[in-house]
Amino acid sequence: MSIFERTKETAQRQGLTVSMLEKRANLSENSLYTWKKSTPKADNLRKVADILHVSTDYLLGRTDEMNPAQSNNELSGFDEEIMMAFDGKPIPDEDKEKLLEFARFLRSQRGK
Repeated sequence: MSIFERTKETAQRQGLTVSMLEKRANLSENSLYTWKKSTPKADNLRKVADILHVSTDYLLGRTDEMNPAQSNNELSGFDEEIMMAFDGKPIPDEDKEKLLEFARFLRSQRGK
């Protein structure tokens, strides 16, 4: 599986299109498609891996483990930019913000 195929598949599992992923990573339009024939620049690969919450090694096909060596702290992986869906359907932006606000509240209460 190519870097592009693995990236596209991982994005789709998270409800993202290639175009959406490019925008979030601040990459030019259709730049991910060049990954079909050439190796991406390290900084672009890192940006995409960070957005997809996987390691660069996973995207490169060096491992099948998406997130090696994750912290045991259950709050450490909290990312306010994460795509959310319920019952296979996207959650409206206004509801996402309410859910994120509640998650921030819960996180702050655990720290007290």
